[in-house]
Amino acid sequence: MADTIIKILIIAGLFFLAYKLIFSGSRGLTLFEMHFKDGKLNKHKGKIPEKFERDCRAIAKSNKLTCTVRAEKSGDVRLHVSANIGDNLIQQIRNQFPFEYYDKKQSDASKLKG
Repeated sequence: MADTIIKILIIAGLFFLAYKLIFSGSRGLTLFEMHFKDGKLNKHKGKIPEKFERDCRAIAKSNKLTCTVRAEKSGDVRLHVSANIGDNLIQQIRNQFPFEYYDKKQSDASKLKG
């Protein structure tokens, strides 16, 4: 009886570990997320740099975009944009993103630690 319980717990633990490795490996800490629908920002969370938000709103409004823009930090900062809007619009949004803002914050924090 005790052997069966131990085996069940080990199998459950292995399933849990496999689940964690498969489904949570690639995503980092979400800095912010913006959801556009028909050119309007209808949902957002996190701290979005003001100029980037204004520029994204202008691009979304002029092109009537329905998409998601998300910034994640896992080591360095990565910007993810829904692929359904086309490469040229994704590039326009990426060109507006202030990567140097996050690089500066990261280097300032390392100076404080060291």
